[in-house]
Amino acid sequence: MCWPPCNKTDAVTPSSATTRGRLLLIPNTLDLGCLDDTAPAPALTQVLPVGTVEAAAGLRHWIAENAKTTRAFLKRVAALRPLAAPLQEQHIAVLPRPPKGHGVAITAESAEVALRELLAPALAGHDVGLISEAGLPAVADPGAAVVLAAHRLGIPVVALSGPSAIVLALAASGLQGQSFAFVGYLPVDAGARQQRIRELEQLSRKAGQTQLVIETPYRNPALWDALLQALQPGTLLSVSCGLTLDDGWSRTDTVARWREQPLTLPTDIPAVFGWLAR
Repeated sequence: MCWPPCNKTDAVTPSSATTRGRLLLIPNTLDLGCLDDTAPAPALTQVLPVGTVEAAAGLRHWIAENAKTTRAFLKRVAALRPLAAPLQEQHIAVLPRPPKGHGVAITAESAEVALRELLAPALAGHDVGLISEAGLPAVADPGAAVVLAAHRLGIPVVALSGPSAIVLALAASGLQGQSFAFVGYLPVDAGARQQRIRELEQLSRKAGQTQLVIETPYRNPALWDALLQALQPGTLLSVSCGLTLDDGWSRTDTVARWREQPLTLPTDIPAVFGWLAR
């Protein structure tokens, strides 16, 4: 049973003044920037369910982290299913980025107005897709504020199945999957990063909780070295690299054993790091 109750006769129509469209959370692939430009991208159905591809093909309105990568995604969708509107007629609104510089403030009111504008098509009765550059939108990616705004505006939110690097890495790690925390990015400063790693290791030991982090790919080697230096020898350390790619891999071992076997991580492929202190 679904909530609110729904069936095929409850189709959303833009002409209905009282019916809102839905916000569909459309997963993207995890291969952004990882494919050779001369090689064709694999079919979406290798990593996305057919239902998700069909839902994406049926949309005309998008809220995106990046318009360019969204168009690239839609080209791959079009190779499998006809688009509801030609690519050049797709309406792609880009999520606003935090302002740079000092003295720039965003009020709660202005943020609310911006979110409402992004969701205007849904308020008018059209389904809208929320998509990030890779993986599940609003999970380790921007978009949560849009989802929350949709709830506040009474817009139904539908999460569709697709790859999440965080979940895939956790599943493949063999670490504690009943209690885990995604911490995001660690400090860039070496001293602050070492301190944060030790803090998270203490938390992991106390709570029996897996800690998961990511990094910009070109900093993968630096983060790996920092983890080997800061973590205790008996702590289990896992790394997953290039998930869903043909040559992707995951491996878990103790820090002590990792120190005996040097590992060179690529600087152009995303990786997820996790550890569990014992």
